[in-house]
Amino acid sequence: MKILSLKNKKYILFLGLILITVFACKKIDKLLTFTISEESNITVNSSTPVNLPFNIPSPNVSTNSSQQFQNNNTSSEHIKDIRLKSLQLTITNPANQTFSFLQSVHIYISTNASNEIELAFLDNITSTANTISLIITPEKLDDYIKSASFNLRTSIVTKQILTQNVDIKIDSKFDVTAKL
Repeated sequence: MKILSLKNKKYILFLGLILITVFACKKIDKLLTFTISEESNITVNSSTPVNLPFNIPSPNVSTNSSQQFQNNNTSSEHIKDIRLKSLQLTITNPANQTFSFLQSVHIYISTNASNEIELAFLDNITSTANTISLIITPEKLDDYIKSASFNLRTSIVTKQILTQNVDIKIDSKFDVTAKL
């Protein structure tokens, strides 16, 4: 039976400390992470062109992030990271409409002080449901969510002519991680 040398023992101890530190940091981040939800609405007009990209304006989204930070015992100065967790579109009107009319959707976010970046997207849509989840981008969104408001721009391509306007709710959930 071979006895570990002092050098090997130090090496094992060092690796053990690194692993403990990594797992402890991840556990602390999880404890300091909470979710912020934001909602907005858009309307796809029945006059929307088919098979062409079309931008849908949406009103500014006023954030109440300061209040939500405060509700989670932190402030904007102590925010380490904000990332999109999920983005879901739900048709609210007409009741029987599904997303089968839609070919693709791309949603972008911007503020007056920050450049526009892509937030989420979905291409080659085949859904016959009235709710779809978009693929989220890994972008860091601190500047956008900390601001008093942000703008969403929705770019869509339809594959069918709409006979009536379609109202869609955009439900966004953001993971916020604070610092100690």
